[in-house]
Parts: sequence; structure tokens; C-alpha cells
Amino acid sequence: MKSAVTGSTPSGAYSPGIFAEGRFVFVSGQGPLRDGEVVGDTIETQTRITLDNVRAVLEAAGLSMADVVRCGVFLADLGDFDRMDAVYREHFPDPLPARTTVGAGLLDILVEIDCIALAPGEG
Repeated sequence: MKSAVTGSTPSGAYSPGIFAEGRFVFVSGQGPLRDGEVVGDTIETQTRITLDNVRAVLEAAGLSMADVVRCGVFLADLGDFDRMDAVYREHFPDPLPARTTVGAGLLDILVEIDCIALAPGEG
């Protein structure tokens, strides 16, 4: 069973998040967008806004950053890794989620982040 989660405005044919099997939330790739416009011109600013958007989707599902078990980070320039990582660390409590970071052609944004969260419960 699955249900859609809101929290951000999609820029294409996808749900911002999907609640699956009652415990897993899959958050679609979020970028540094506010009202459909790219915000920020540094990797630090874009990472903060992107993670704010991730947080909004999680909160719409009744979850928090502490519930995230895995993230995928996509960078337009892998040279921005250390600066992105410093901001990323500010947003997640220990234990940090598992993560993969890759370089990607992102058009007009510097970073995109998706994640999987696990809702508290029996298991």
C-alpha cells in the first residue's frame, strides 16, 4: 500500500514523497526551489534550501530528519563536496543516514537530495 505525501511543489510528474507499507517514506529529489524558482547561488545556500524542502516533505508525513535512513546527494560539481557536507551535517542528528554522493548534470541547480525515512513503530 502506498500514499502520496506533499510538502513541496513538484516540477514534474512525480509525488514529493510516497509513504509505503505504513513505515517507509521515499522523498523524491528536492532542489533549492521556492515557489518554482531556484534560490541561492552558492552550494551552501542551495544545500540549506534543499534540506529545508526535504524536511518539509518529511514533516508532511509526520517524520523528521532523525527518521532518515538513507540519502542520495547529486552535485553539479563534485568539487563542492566538502562545502555541501558541512551544511548537510548541520541538518541530521547522529547516527547520520547512509549516503551516496554522485556528480550529475543538474541544469540550473547545484544540488539535489532524495532520501528514505523509516517511521517509528514496531519492527
